[in-house]
Parts: sequence; C-alpha cells; structure tokens
Amino acid sequence: DTLAVLWTRGDKEFAEEMAFMYALNAKKHGWWENVRLIVWGPSSPLLADDEDLQELLAEMDDEGVVLEACRACAENYGVAEDLADLGITVEYMGEPLTDYLKDESTKVVEF
Repeated sequence: DTLAVLWTRGDKEFAEEMAFMYALNAKKHGWWENVRLIVWGPSSPLLADDEDLQELLAEMDDEGVVLEACRACAENYGVAEDLADLGITVEYMGEPLTDYLKDESTKVVEF
C-alpha cells in the first residue's frame, strides 16, 4: 500500500496544485499507507530555490511523506546539497525507482 509520486516538472503551479497537493493529501487522509515524493530532473532546482514549495515540503515531511531526490539530477543542476539541507534523501534513484515500478504493492504516479 505504497504510493511513489515521481515529480519531474519544473513548474511551480503544477507542483503546488498537482504533485504536492496529491502527495500531502494521500498521506494526511490515509488514502495510502506509505507515500514517497521523488524529486527528479527539472523539479530539483525549482525546489532548491522556491521557499513556498519548501514550506509545503516541510508539511509533507511532518505528515510522514518520505522525501527522496535523484542524486544524478540534483548534481547536474548543482543543487544536491541544497536538497539534502531540506531533509531530502539524495541518492541515485535509477535502481530504487525500478524496484518501485516492479513491486506489486507500490504504485508510481508521475507529475
């Protein structure tokens, strides 16, 4: 009963109104027992620079959403340390994402 939200877009409104809203509410309301937010690609520098999104991220963290980011992406954008400072686990995500996709108890949705 795990949801992995793969957030890839570098668009603030899309993050607020889609990816973050669903991930937060999925955990807060118990729609999914376990919720993960995976920061990937162009979403990395957006999150590193945007205080509004960082506040929403902290709220997700408080609710128990697991926060992960792709290290390769974050390094390519020069924000790996910034994301780690936000409490995000920054790691190479190719293999973990593949595991989530193969795991029948985990659903992956991309925003």
